[in-house]
Amino acid sequence: MRFENRSIIVTGAGSGIGRAAALLFAAEGGHVVVADRTEGADETAHLISQAGGIATPIRVDAGEEEDVIRMVALACDTYGGLDVLFANAGISGGMANLFDTDVALITEVLRVNLIGPFLAIKHAAPRIVAHAAETGRGGAIVLTASVAGLRSGAGSPAYSASKAGVINLAAVSAQQLSGANVRVNAICPGLTETGMTKPVFDYAREANKMDRVGRLNPLHRGAQPEELARVAVFLASDDASYVNGQAIVVDGGLSSSHPVTRQDYGKTAA
Repeated sequence: MRFENRSIIVTGAGSGIGRAAALLFAAEGGHVVVADRTEGADETAHLISQAGGIATPIRVDAGEEEDVIRMVALACDTYGGLDVLFANAGISGGMANLFDTDVALITEVLRVNLIGPFLAIKHAAPRIVAHAAETGRGGAIVLTASVAGLRSGAGSPAYSASKAGVINLAAVSAQQLSGANVRVNAICPGLTETGMTKPVFDYAREANKMDRVGRLNPLHRGAQPEELARVAVFLASDDASYVNGQAIVVDGGLSSSHPVTRQDYGKTAA
């Protein structure tokens, strides 16, 4: 029960890694604000309640400041403060290459994937700091980045750039919260079966090609959301009390080499 009576916000909690993390937080005694822009928020909160946990759903757009302010206020008003933020919400932005990516697309991806975590930290961190001072226990912020933010070969230009920003945001935030007893870290998932990647996994199953999913990593498979959620929950817990400002890679070993088939500029794939 590492999170007994602790107040927690999880964004993007309507499915995938966010849902898996919200369930784990609640199973360990956390009081969870389940935030998502879809009805998945209500579904996740219902699953938590069915399991005997405590959760409050809220529909938000993670990249809209007023929504973020409302989300943080809900957690503080409902649960008496805020201990943990897991800023997990994100979008893929498709697979367009750099020269086919229009400004509207990259703007939207950055708005949700990078400005979203920035807003979450901006408005949640002061409340976490205040609550940590009141309770005498540390607070934690975890962000969802990606192996695509480490180097080329794991995502589109828009997505990769946004996640590189998240990795840096974690490091900068950890430094700017020096002395506040609040840690900030990021997780960097590899290929994981979530709503975002569902078409890839569905196609592989239909075409009987699941053996090709994740074939570039040493484990030769994709991840399940729970495998990423466990790492996020660990980083948010006191078990990770001396881990700060880090980007923890959870990718089956993919980024140990980041193998990729390259395509020459100006040429189309056969």
